[in-house]
Amino acid sequence: MSSAIQDARTTQGGRAQSPDPEQYRPGRTITDWAPEDPAFWRSTGRKVATRNLWIAVPALLVAFVVWQVWSITATNLKDVGFGFSQSQLFWLTAVPGITGGTARIFYTFLGPMIGQRRFTAVSTVVLVVPLLWLGFAVQNPETPYGVMVAIAALCGIGGANFSSSLANIGFFYPKQEKGNATGINGGLGNLGVSVVQLLTPILITSSVLAIGAGQKKANGSEIYLQNAAFVWVPVLVVLAAVAWFGQNDLKVASTPFSQQKIIFKRKHNWLMTWLYVGTFGSFIGFAAALPLLIKTTFPAYSVATYAWMGPALGALARWAGGWIADKLGGARVTILSFAGMALSIIGVINFLPSGGGEGNFYGFFFCFLAAFFFSGIGNGSTFRQIPVIFRGQHLKGLTEGTPEYAKALKQAEIESGAVTGFTAAIAAYGFFFIPAMFANFAVTSAMWGFVGFYASCIVVAWWFYARKGAEAPS
Repeated sequence: MSSAIQDARTTQGGRAQSPDPEQYRPGRTITDWAPEDPAFWRSTGRKVATRNLWIAVPALLVAFVVWQVWSITATNLKDVGFGFSQSQLFWLTAVPGITGGTARIFYTFLGPMIGQRRFTAVSTVVLVVPLLWLGFAVQNPETPYGVMVAIAALCGIGGANFSSSLANIGFFYPKQEKGNATGINGGLGNLGVSVVQLLTPILITSSVLAIGAGQKKANGSEIYLQNAAFVWVPVLVVLAAVAWFGQNDLKVASTPFSQQKIIFKRKHNWLMTWLYVGTFGSFIGFAAALPLLIKTTFPAYSVATYAWMGPALGALARWAGGWIADKLGGARVTILSFAGMALSIIGVINFLPSGGGEGNFYGFFFCFLAAFFFSGIGNGSTFRQIPVIFRGQHLKGLTEGTPEYAKALKQAEIESGAVTGFTAAIAAYGFFFIPAMFANFAVTSAMWGFVGFYASCIVVAWWFYARKGAEAPS
């Protein structure tokens, strides 16, 4: 084809005016993608983006199930004869946070390099391995603690899927819908935390689903801890297949590491990481620690009844946080979320047992629900801020429609995706640090530390993003 004909078929943004419609079918690589073009978005883009989003959501949800399965499994181990100490059990809930956060760093950059459709499928199906190992290990109370730690570490890889999934979905949507789309993906994906905490106590009582013998509790009843792992194996296989055959790889999202690593020199990458540690780090850390915290602090109350509610509320609030931030601005909503989290945790502290008193469980629990709610709001608003910040930084002073503008816009999208994944990776360490703090420090001391951190986040969000004359209003 001559260059003149090629130029005639190409818009200023670099998309062919008559692209091949076959590329938008499931399982294909899309080379022409322009969500900011209203005509393209109405005719093709929205439908394709929606399909990719709703395939990503259940895959991410079940990945979170694998990541958080130890938060409930650990609460049952002593009941069936495992001789682990309380501190060891807290460490088992914390270890997946180390591997999840670390793997997220690699997943952030691997997804765009390999292709998100293929990466989603592979990263989903590999989670079968730790679940199978867990299912067999919990049937034997003589399983060494070191083996349990290794299984917990491998389960943590499930948490890594979040970084690649969120970065990818952002490429599919136009600026005005990114907050809502990532809120849906992240929020409903986060629901995997509450799903595992709600369903596991039910699943482990079913002999119908069991593969292998049950485990006897001290009161003579029988449970089947292996169900917490085995039941998700076929689900993962199906979801991996659906992703492989149903999603698309976006050529525009295919980026070598050499173009992504520039984010480590960007100040706003580190500032937004600080903020997201405060929101998502709190959400995932509290979700991991709350079941054991209830069992050890208020033993008269059922973990199965209460533990799942906070993560569910936080996950749904994330969706709302993205939507509200699209309307009101991300920085304002982020500041509101940190103020709410700080006040909520102060409430939790006041209702904890102290000075020989028994404390107040319902005051403790409802304040924790409020902390989950505000963390979810902040999760949505911070992810809304990232693309706005990087667009503003790269497009400042440029004229829309020029080659310089198109080049800067593409770089902004690349960096936004990489920053989204990287901030999520570092924040995932909250899964480790919060249970670890409860394992090594007094609960009240740990809680006051969280309040102080939230105060620092309010200052950062206000100074850089919300005040009049802020460096990067978002």
